[in-house]
Amino acid sequence: MEFTQNRSYSTRLAVIGSGLAGFSASIFALDRGITPYQIGNTGPLAYTTGYFDLLGYLDGAALADPWAGIARLRAEAPEHPLARVSDADVRAAFSRFCAAVTEMGISYTLSGGENLRALLPAGLSKPTLSVPATMIAGVEALAAREPALVVDFVGLPGFSAREFAANFKSIWPTLEFARLGFPEMETGAEVYPEVMARALEVPAHREALAERIRGAVREAGEVAFVGLPAILGVHAPDRVHKEMERLVGLPIFEIPTMPPAVPGLRLRELFEQVLPERGLVLAPHRKVERLELRDGGAILHFTDNFGEVTVEAEAVILATGRFLSGGLAAERGGIRETLLDLPVEQPETRADWYREDYFDPRGHAINRAGLLVDDAFRVLGPDGGPVSSRLFAAGAVLARQDWVRQRCGAGIALATAFRAVEEAAALLEERVG
Repeated sequence: MEFTQNRSYSTRLAVIGSGLAGFSASIFALDRGITPYQIGNTGPLAYTTGYFDLLGYLDGAALADPWAGIARLRAEAPEHPLARVSDADVRAAFSRFCAAVTEMGISYTLSGGENLRALLPAGLSKPTLSVPATMIAGVEALAAREPALVVDFVGLPGFSAREFAANFKSIWPTLEFARLGFPEMETGAEVYPEVMARALEVPAHREALAERIRGAVREAGEVAFVGLPAILGVHAPDRVHKEMERLVGLPIFEIPTMPPAVPGLRLRELFEQVLPERGLVLAPHRKVERLELRDGGAILHFTDNFGEVTVEAEAVILATGRFLSGGLAAERGGIRETLLDLPVEQPETRADWYREDYFDPRGHAINRAGLLVDDAFRVLGPDGGPVSSRLFAAGAVLARQDWVRQRCGAGIALATAFRAVEEAAALLEERVG
């Protein structure tokens, strides 16, 4: 027998989206005493490295000082989303978000004035502002060129310690590599980081792996650090990391793997488990099917396992992301915003989406397409004015940025979510007053 029911809820603020922009908007709203209702599908968090980039590149050059880079954006590209947020607000957004994630259970480094050089799985590095505590030793080992042993595992696709060491050899010659069998998973069949990470939450598996790593360290000779693919637990990575360091007797650092990656899965599960305990009303793995704008707010429609759900909201933040997340759709006739058919700034014709050379240093115009907003981060309509005083947007769905080439995805997500929540909160307070 099928059981269905129609349910209706009301909220002051609805957040649509479950990526970094959506969850950070909910965190900032909770900080202000606003209890949001957040709806989002699986989101792109599983595809992240776990690093929080502010601004890593401009014109193809790596930035040591992201704040100087934002100052350049204000002079050269004032419509870039990061250029429209003050340094004070960007700092506040990063500081509060990293502190909140740490308080919830995954420690992050403090976001400072300079970018860190963080490790990538193919033996490269990139500039980023904040990294998980399980990865900071890799930043330190690279900076000091310390002798380190990087380990991969039989059957693990997408991560090769030999390749990692070979690509770093010219600048990090003291890097050694080894391949081990993961305890109870050494048959030669494929093994996956998420399965290994969950296995290491069991003490016996940690002890068995640590014994094998100690043997590899003895064979390698002089070793000051050990690097592993990111497999040190899903729900308590700090505890698993510390325990493995104690068992091995050396500092250990994680290296992100190819997506879907454990650092992103950790964040998604952390947000879904902890934020509802702090008051967030969360409808995870659901997609808003229809959004109606009205004079006093908006009505959201979606469906769960028990039937139709409607949420009446006084204000809405769109954090729906781009093509992967479903906020934008690329169709034969152009790029479309999927919920309200909002105007999307985009190239005039489909032929202008891409340049002929995929690696053209100027990038591709399709990556800069998105929604336009005013200084209050309200979505603009065809007439250049806000579509609604109660509809805000944040994150990758915004136009005039290229987060892939500029390595600024987290920066845009956090900074614009912070500003959108500020403006929404002011609107709601005004209504109460």
